[in-house]
Amino acid sequence: MRNREGFFHLHMISDATGETLITVGRAAAAQYRDMRPVEHIHSMVRTRKQLDMIVTALEEEPGIVLYTLVDKELGERLEQECRRIGIPCASVLEPMLQLLQNYLGTPHTRRVGAQHMLDADYFRRIDALNFTMIHDDGQLAGALEEADVVLLGISRTSKTPTSIYLANRGIKTANIPLVPGVAPPAELETVKHPLVVGLTASAERIAHLRENRVLSLNAMAHGESYIDKAAIADEISQARKLFARHGWPTIDVSRRSIEETAAAIIALREKRERDAAPP
Repeated sequence: MRNREGFFHLHMISDATGETLITVGRAAAAQYRDMRPVEHIHSMVRTRKQLDMIVTALEEEPGIVLYTLVDKELGERLEQECRRIGIPCASVLEPMLQLLQNYLGTPHTRRVGAQHMLDADYFRRIDALNFTMIHDDGQLAGALEEADVVLLGISRTSKTPTSIYLANRGIKTANIPLVPGVAPPAELETVKHPLVVGLTASAERIAHLRENRVLSLNAMAHGESYIDKAAIADEISQARKLFARHGWPTIDVSRRSIEETAAAIIALREKRERDAAPP
């Protein structure tokens, strides 16, 4: 069923939003550099009629099928149709549910979309996201003590996307740009609750990102020094000195994805909490 041009069809069928499948499917497909998936995301599938429509799509564009269907009958129906068509089909959750059941000694309750319940954790993440959006790019710097994390860095060090990622994990995050000739907020000298983290990158990486930004805006709003490598190197040097002077941990994002940077920050928070815990 593999496409000769290096593509293959990846059908992800879920009775909820499909976020779990998308994460798993993309993580697995990323291990194959020479093959790229054509994603077909079928979400909120909860009836036989919906499933029959998807089976038609599988017949027209056969490929690999991943699914999370809590309804046992729908799952069995899907697997039966995949066998008929002759394509591979796998439940992403079932092996984990079976493992938990074997260990805990009790069967699981089949609740559709259980991971998306409006519980305390959900509202904590929404609160964190609201906080992060109104404290983006140095806005409302006077409320930094309320943050869980404060990110510092020169322009194009991925402060905003990292902040949003952390917010989706329930971590209130503020980010502050370091601008040449502009002192960072004085409140940074006295904050105690948030973990302050400096983000940096190589001059080459920053210059490349800034050049792309200038081209996309079709303007030079920041002046020539914005993309000058010597000026960028000086910005990086001054930022590193600031981080070192205050003892703030620093993360080089040159070769890190947003997820990797966020994971490093979360690890720093956890270590800080462990160190602060009473013996």
